[in-house]
Amino acid sequence: MPLGLDKTKFLANKARELEVQSRRKDERITLLETENAMLHLKLAQLRGEVTIAKKETSEFYSDLEISDKFKSYVIEKTNKLRKDALNLKQELVKLKTFVEEMPKQFAQYFNRAGTIFQHQTAAFESRSGNITALADEVAQLKNSLKEITERHALEKKRRQELHNTLMACCENGRELRGNIRVHGRIRPLMEFDVENEDITSLGKPGSRSEVVVHYVDDENICVRTNKHNKVFEYERVYNSTEKQEAIFDEVQPMLTSLLDGYNVSIMAYGQTGSGKTHTMLGSHRNDDYNPSHDPHPDEGVIPRATRELFRLIEEKPVGTHSLEVSVVEVYNNDIKDLLSRDPNAKHDVVTGGDGQLSIPTVTSKPVDNVDSVMTLVQLGLKTRKESVTLVHEHSSRSHLIVTLTVTTKAPSFFAKSFAAEPEGNTSISKKGVVSNLQTTNQQPVVRTKLQLVDLAGSECVGMSGVKGAALREASNINKSLSALADVLGALAEHRTHVPYRNSRLTHFLQDSIGGDAKLLILLCVSPAQRYITESLQCLGFGQRARQVQRGPTKRRLPSSAEKVAPENTQSRPNSATR
Repeated sequence: MPLGLDKTKFLANKARELEVQSRRKDERITLLETENAMLHLKLAQLRGEVTIAKKETSEFYSDLEISDKFKSYVIEKTNKLRKDALNLKQELVKLKTFVEEMPKQFAQYFNRAGTIFQHQTAAFESRSGNITALADEVAQLKNSLKEITERHALEKKRRQELHNTLMACCENGRELRGNIRVHGRIRPLMEFDVENEDITSLGKPGSRSEVVVHYVDDENICVRTNKHNKVFEYERVYNSTEKQEAIFDEVQPMLTSLLDGYNVSIMAYGQTGSGKTHTMLGSHRNDDYNPSHDPHPDEGVIPRATRELFRLIEEKPVGTHSLEVSVVEVYNNDIKDLLSRDPNAKHDVVTGGDGQLSIPTVTSKPVDNVDSVMTLVQLGLKTRKESVTLVHEHSSRSHLIVTLTVTTKAPSFFAKSFAAEPEGNTSISKKGVVSNLQTTNQQPVVRTKLQLVDLAGSECVGMSGVKGAALREASNINKSLSALADVLGALAEHRTHVPYRNSRLTHFLQDSIGGDAKLLILLCVSPAQRYITESLQCLGFGQRARQVQRGPTKRRLPSSAEKVAPENTQSRPNSATR
């Protein structure tokens, strides 16, 4: 810088120049940044266009592939249609040939038919002379049919007499065993049989659910124990696969005896959880035990017997038979009416002047169809005592007794049939019957009972795990079943004293067990090893029952004390003899 110049002015100018240059550079930088942003935006746009172009290209290739497949499909279908058209053409040629030959074949058939017609005409003309002989033969056949019909009616009456004789005997001609028939039923294994073991061990050898009760044949059950095998023989044995219908097929003939004037009793016996209630009523999977108008495969003896009884009554003259039902339970050795408004009221068995047992305070209601009976039974079941135990979730804590009383108005039938019976087979003398029928202007009646008993199950207290009130229930159940066994033992040994009064159960069933009723005991047993003690006890009970010989059954006869009461639709106390 030359000497004498002003440095401050120079620097100021220089600073302004630098500021101008700096501002220009900032503007340039801003412009470049703007251009760069525009370029980035353009790049993003181009990339988006490239992506779209790639996607369109992919779709194009996909459409092209679909088009190729469709083209192949069309070619394949075209070839198939061409082949079908060729086949149709060949068939058309064959059909054309057949149509051309049809007139010739029709002419041949027509000629053959004409020849056959001529032969048949000649045969008819040759046989027309035998029409009179055929008419005589038809008349002879009508006379034979009338004779056979009369013989059938006679044989039907004789069949009823033979049936009632047969029901007092064992099957296959074995020796007479009184009137107690014993059947055994083995239930299938259930999941609760494993107890505390794994479900996969169900039925396996060595497990608590191992099968030790075996079906041998229709008359024998074998129980395999640690020491030896025990075989029990009965009139009929059902295996674990037999349905409810098979059990009732054996029960059904006894209902004919009921309408013929005999008392009938059917009871199910066995430990808790062995299938007694299932056998008598039906499956627990239906809470109502199938009280429907139409038959159900799971129906037990009670609904099936009711259905069959009404069927038999329908075959009789209208108005000659009526039916009443009562439902009671024996709970803690007390008799309770399950149809009463006060089901907790206690009832006593009363011995009448004629020695017959009755419970006059028990409600008996008239019924006229299956639905009404099962509705009343279901009403009683809602009150029946049940509880959950370790053995069974629906363990009955009382003995259920459903009684169907049939009142029969048939003076001419009983006058003829009972007058012909020996005195030893009647409950009163022939002279008394005839006198009763002749001296009264009122219509005599006969009342017969069908008792259907679902006994409470015997149980081991340690196995069932019951406590408190349930323990008392179990104790009373076992005592009553023990009393039942004692009664059968006394009858089998022909003791002078039979301890019916040791339990309300045996006292209530005295007429059925030791009286003149036809009795069927259904033994229900569980097949598993954990129940072997109870199963042996149950099967032993059945063996003792078979040893009881009570003599022939007796018909219920018309009595001057049993007259037809005025029709009353209201429920009334049951005065029928027990």
